[in-house]
Amino acid sequence: MTEKVDTIVVGAGPAGSATAYSLAKTGHEVLLVERAKTPGEKNVSGGVLFGSVLHKLIPNFWEEAPVERTITKRSLIFLADDSSVSLDFASPKLGKPPNNGYSIIRKEFDQWFAKRAEEAGALLATGILVDSLLWENKRIVGIKAGDDEIRAKVVVAADGINSLLTEQSGLRKDPQPKNIGLGIKEVIQLPRDIIETRFNLEGNEGTAHTYLGCTKDYPGGGFLYTNCDSLSLGIVMKLPSFSNGANTKAPEFIDHLKQFPYISRLIKDGELIEYSAHLVPEGGYRDLSKLYTDNFLVTGDAAGLALNIGYALEGMNFAIASGIAAAKTIQRAKQQGNYTKKTMKYYQHLMNQSFVLKDMKTFRNAPAIVNNMRLMKTYPEVINNLALNLFQSNGSPRPKLVNLLLKNIVREVSLPHLMLDGIQAVRGL
Repeated sequence: MTEKVDTIVVGAGPAGSATAYSLAKTGHEVLLVERAKTPGEKNVSGGVLFGSVLHKLIPNFWEEAPVERTITKRSLIFLADDSSVSLDFASPKLGKPPNNGYSIIRKEFDQWFAKRAEEAGALLATGILVDSLLWENKRIVGIKAGDDEIRAKVVVAADGINSLLTEQSGLRKDPQPKNIGLGIKEVIQLPRDIIETRFNLEGNEGTAHTYLGCTKDYPGGGFLYTNCDSLSLGIVMKLPSFSNGANTKAPEFIDHLKQFPYISRLIKDGELIEYSAHLVPEGGYRDLSKLYTDNFLVTGDAAGLALNIGYALEGMNFAIASGIAAAKTIQRAKQQGNYTKKTMKYYQHLMNQSFVLKDMKTFRNAPAIVNNMRLMKTYPEVINNLALNLFQSNGSPRPKLVNLLLKNIVREVSLPHLMLDGIQAVRGL
């Protein structure tokens, strides 16, 4: 079979659906191809979607989209074996749309988003594995899926971090393991009233936790998000952690996380209903793919558009923004009747002007922080020991705070390393 459309978008995640929806609503002929039987079936995310970008595309989307809870509380928690120190922030301003965040279940959300693209006029084709790009005279002219060829004026790669199409286009080499994280997530079911009691929530309020000090002797961190009647609990660790002499298998790391007293109390009596894992781009600004070539654009995780700065993770928001920019570029190319690099370069211009690349450039040194084992393991232990010394009374005279601080830090970290970590933190954040 040979077919032809204006645009083919490969991947029905947030980036792909944003591209397809944006094009379809302007009358553009677009085919949205997804390898899973239903969109979102193979997609994994920690769970917080920031609403400002999607609101511009679909006003008041939260009134119809399957969002779980509005995130009104954020916590950065330093874990030790039998203690924890928490930095909490709660405000109703965090829950005020459209600049707030929502916990979501990707399978439900991605199905909704792809359906909206379909309702706008996009053709959604699921259960199709795209094998390769289709070339003609050294130019991309479509895709191959089995024995079928589908031709198009432009192809958009929105097929995730392992994007075969992006590699075939020559815009990106094989991702390096050091720049990839492995996210492991469990969905734990609990009654709604228990969740609201344990996390001190009312109505549709939700909370998001970030954990440091929970990944044994390897770089990484943990997360927990409240859904309506479940919790999304997981870790994100650098891929080499599972190959550089580590005898611990991936599921054992999340079991280790669940054994911390702070977390075990939150998930007590919960029922595991879902387990999933997903690769995450963590190379940052310096590991970005080239974004365009003749008749071809790269969006979302396929381009490496994700940001991890320890206390915050950005991925879905970046993906949606890139999909909208890709659609604007294609619309402009159609008006000019030109899909060469000269026209596709407009996508790079839009992305350069967006908060996505501005944020990634600002925090281009952040990946070094995520790789620093002292920042991920040693300092959480120091912070917990310091807190114990501060609040424990043993009948001895209390030392000054600065003396306690120096004693706890110098005992665990050498002065040169302390200075180096300070410089690294300032540069990265």
